[in-house]
Amino acid sequence: MRCPIETQPNPELLLAYGSRNLDAAQMALLEEHMKTCAACRKFASGQRKVWEALDAFEAAPVSPDFDRRLYQRIEQEVSWWDLLMRPFRPLLVRQGLPIAATAVVVITAVGLIDRPAGTPPTPGPESAQVEVVAPDQAEHAVQDMEMMREFNSLMRADSADSKL
Repeated sequence: MRCPIETQPNPELLLAYGSRNLDAAQMALLEEHMKTCAACRKFASGQRKVWEALDAFEAAPVSPDFDRRLYQRIEQEVSWWDLLMRPFRPLLVRQGLPIAATAVVVITAVGLIDRPAGTPPTPGPESAQVEVVAPDQAEHAVQDMEMMREFNSLMRADSADSKL
């Protein structure tokens, strides 16, 4: 027999041996193999201990009203969001609600004052805007404009001479 631990489809064979689900021929064959294979012997010993512990385990008796208490507890379960928000609820009800109501009233009032509902905004008369300029700035601007005029006239004269 090939070692069940080393071959792929056969490790379940050792588990079935530990749970006593093998027929007599397979069990005899596996016990014969375990006489020569230390790894299988160790695995089977561990499985035997697990099954003995499971056989020795006794569950506590269930009380007669277990189902009733379980269903009551399920009905009382709350979501994680409710558990998280529970400490903040008194603050939200006592302080949060009045603050939210005040904010809504202020925003509505600002909207009505800024633009009354019945009157559309009237456009102002279109006119040129006059900019106030200091006298020395105006004088410098006029001098700059005269200098540019002279420059333009010189440039025109040079271009007329070059064409000849």
